[in-house]
Amino acid sequence: MLKNSNHSSGWYLLPVSLAAALLSACGGGGGGVVIPQLSAATGASLSGTCEALASKLGALQNTAITGTSTVAAGTLTVAGQAVPAHCLVTGKMNQRVSAVDGQTYAIGFEMRLPVNWNGRFFYQANGGTDGNVLTATGGFGGGPQTHALLQGFAVLSSDAGHTAAQNPTFGIDPQARLDYGYQAVGKLTPMAKNVIQLAYGKGPDRSYLGGCSNGGRHTLVGAARYSDQYDGFLAGAPGYNLPKAAVRSIYRGQQYASLVTAGSDPSTPAGLGTAYTTAERSLVSKAVLAKCDALDGATDGLIQDTKACQSAFNIATDVPTCSGSRDGTCLSAAQKTAVANIFKGPSTSAGAAVYNSFPFDSGHGGAGVAFWEFTAPLVLDSGAVGLIFKTPPEAAATFNGPAFTLGANIDTLVAQINATNSTYTESGMSFMTPPKPTDLSAVKNRGAKVMVYHGVSDPIFSVNDTVALIDGLNAANGGDATNFARLFRVPGMNHCSGGPATDQFDMVTPLVAWVEQGQAPDQVVATARGTGNAGGVNADVPSTWSATRTRPLCVYPKVARYKGSGDIESAANFSCQL
Repeated sequence: MLKNSNHSSGWYLLPVSLAAALLSACGGGGGGVVIPQLSAATGASLSGTCEALASKLGALQNTAITGTSTVAAGTLTVAGQAVPAHCLVTGKMNQRVSAVDGQTYAIGFEMRLPVNWNGRFFYQANGGTDGNVLTATGGFGGGPQTHALLQGFAVLSSDAGHTAAQNPTFGIDPQARLDYGYQAVGKLTPMAKNVIQLAYGKGPDRSYLGGCSNGGRHTLVGAARYSDQYDGFLAGAPGYNLPKAAVRSIYRGQQYASLVTAGSDPSTPAGLGTAYTTAERSLVSKAVLAKCDALDGATDGLIQDTKACQSAFNIATDVPTCSGSRDGTCLSAAQKTAVANIFKGPSTSAGAAVYNSFPFDSGHGGAGVAFWEFTAPLVLDSGAVGLIFKTPPEAAATFNGPAFTLGANIDTLVAQINATNSTYTESGMSFMTPPKPTDLSAVKNRGAKVMVYHGVSDPIFSVNDTVALIDGLNAANGGDATNFARLFRVPGMNHCSGGPATDQFDMVTPLVAWVEQGQAPDQVVATARGTGNAGGVNADVPSTWSATRTRPLCVYPKVARYKGSGDIESAANFSCQL
């Protein structure tokens, strides 16, 4: 494990008898360790000019600094707010030429260092298959209400060890696979803390790792592998079983391929999309709402009680079956079978589930869902599985994504994402996932905290899979892990944002308060991004809602229930209950 002398652990010694008494009072567990309370970060100012910092950075090991420049206040804006003045540092680590594919690789990064710093470091974990150094503003939690840089964090963003031009063929190089999976975080973290030390005369008092989608996966992998380096982890829609989810996406593409209309090409997103049209997806969403909307006490276009909904809704009986041609008001029997199979997920020929099921929810008809339904299986997940996750990878020169997806055997893919050989010594499931996802004792025992959020209508990473992770953490911690890990489900929300949902929220502020002040968040208030929203409008927000509707996001397993009176547009009239 990486070590850092600038990180205060918060450990203290107690007499054995007192420690035992405290453990007993807290329900025991934790391997005999009292969970410490970490202290709050204290700020500092940038030492000298940004340009002068360049000469100090020359001694960084395995690192080439490619630029340092001052960014004036207001050059960047977040949700209409001017980002304060800061120093931009760009560079790359561990440049090398691959002995396997002959390509040049490096871990590219940028850091943004506020002139007036709050004493905290935020590692911005990016999504997809990485490959781009996105602007290091440290965006987090739903719509762009605020960012870490705006709040005074020093922020790092990286490409995880390859360029966009190398996507997804970087998977031919074994080391690029490992950097993408987990090693880039391990290599960049101590370097970034050294930069902060040189810039401010002290290292970060508190460090946070966060992102959504693959960024959420990076975060949970970081919690498992680099628990000593970070104090807070914010994982959004975490695809922590990403190779399995990608295989499930390929299965989904195969199911739809059997339903395309005559004359349509299932190897194209447009052709595949004829299997299940926008009108048909909206029909199913409305049918789910009709059965489940009122289960939380309010008929308001949001399904809070997800578990009860799965018992209440039945696609076979609650959606009209076409007696003639499809016209958007019904589903054919074959469509119902395929959609039910997709929500259930694939199994191997031996009957083992490949990935978790997906819940029916109100956001299935969201505008952004079609991309994940019809483009991702053919273009994204085909390349991810074929070139990055499986052993051995396909031949990059002849690889055809749609053909790979439509012709793949699920049993074979499951075996290949778990396989190794002499060149690829770690399987896709090894380098992409937390080693022991339900054992975060090292996080817990040093006083660090984990917050997870996930859209219930996410079409690519299942909220049920994240619930299974939290259930596993609870089981491993005496039935309740909420003293260090909490999940917030977002009804109606699609993948990281969008959908008919209150999808704008700030999760880092309560995470910091939990880590540094011991204030555990019982709920996070989320807002709809209706007309006039400074951070951008969510087109999926129904016109019947208030543009600024609010709802409490509750700690799983609690759900937001209407109190029985008061404005249904206000979170104040809902409470988190079992």
